[in-house]
Amino acid sequence: MFESVAPAWLWAVFIVIVIAALIIDFVVLNKQGAHEVGVKEAINWSIIWVALSFLFNGLFWWAVKDTTGDTALANEKALEFLTGYLIEKSLAVDNIFVFLMIFTYFAVPPAYQKRVLMIGIIGAIVLRTIMILIGGWLLQQFHWILYIFGAFLILTGIKMWWAAGKEQSLDDNPALKLLRKILPVSKNYDGEKFWTVENGKKIATPLFMVICLVGLTDVIFAVDSIPAIFAITSDPFIVLTSNVFAILGLRAMYFLLAAVANKFHLLTYGLAVILVFIGTKMMLIDIFKIPVVISLLVVVGILAVTMIWSVKTTPKDEKAS
Repeated sequence: MFESVAPAWLWAVFIVIVIAALIIDFVVLNKQGAHEVGVKEAINWSIIWVALSFLFNGLFWWAVKDTTGDTALANEKALEFLTGYLIEKSLAVDNIFVFLMIFTYFAVPPAYQKRVLMIGIIGAIVLRTIMILIGGWLLQQFHWILYIFGAFLILTGIKMWWAAGKEQSLDDNPALKLLRKILPVSKNYDGEKFWTVENGKKIATPLFMVICLVGLTDVIFAVDSIPAIFAITSDPFIVLTSNVFAILGLRAMYFLLAAVANKFHLLTYGLAVILVFIGTKMMLIDIFKIPVVISLLVVVGILAVTMIWSVKTTPKDEKAS
């Protein structure tokens, strides 16, 4: 249904890598049991996931060159993967900040957080695969949808900038209110169980509520991030693989960022600018196509500036205290 420069065998390799990665993650998870993930462990796993993504991109470059005999095309497609990967990885940062807010609100013990994130990652992979296939089909049938995607990303970026720095709360979250009306929830956790028994009645634990909100967050952020990658490439292989590889490292990335969240307090502003830039790129696609290498440099530059700026400035709440 969709055309891609990737040969069929590379699709198979990608599927095998993802399945193997998830199995390894589950085996390690079960072997370790419930425990708090330290910064060192998070750094090690983050390096592994990033290295795996870059190795896959190298294999992708070689496969395109070997199949087509066109080095320039292989370079272009590898750049598209790298740019898409960085965009999805950077947008995942905002996703992680929401996860952190959810875990803090429900006082989820650190030892239980990694299992919740693992389930969230699997849900995100399935959800994004479905949405990418639908989005790819829509773009093939209706080119003008690109303009809708572009306008949506610009508005989302403006909204993100406006909300940055303001204290977020789940107290008025409509999804949470609905869940509490539908389901009786225990006040205390029962290990890593999603259901427990109180007074002879089976009821949900707070961990089940957390899983539901993490799943909802996956949906919301998929709607934001998938149009962004379509601004870089329409190749379904690159769209899917860059998304999935960015998601695979989400659990390690969460524990790493959770430890240094305050140091990068301005990062949300940078993500907002990236969304506006990608949305503008989409809106201009039929007038002027911004080269992939320029998009890559812009994304890396924005992230670098906001991270350095964050380190050199003090968060508002610390100034107030």
